[in-house]
Amino acid sequence: MSDQTKPQTHIDLKGLLCPMPVVRISQAIKQVAVGATIEAVASDPGVVADIPAWARSSGHELVTMEKISDKEFRFVVKRLK
Repeated sequence: MSDQTKPQTHIDLKGLLCPMPVVRISQAIKQVAVGATIEAVASDPGVVADIPAWARSSGHELVTMEKISDKEFRFVVKRLK
């Protein structure tokens, strides 16, 4: 991962249920500079639908999303505004 795409912030959302992963990523994105990325790991399978929808509606970019185990999902969001 290049320095430009390396996440500046990492947050642990494991154990949180909807809507809390979206609430937490929404709060965290405000704490990084425009153009910076946040990496998060969540256990709620609802993030597979919720995070992309939130990114689109809030004007940010979902850089990656992947299932890293049976119960965990990793995603990276880039702040665009």
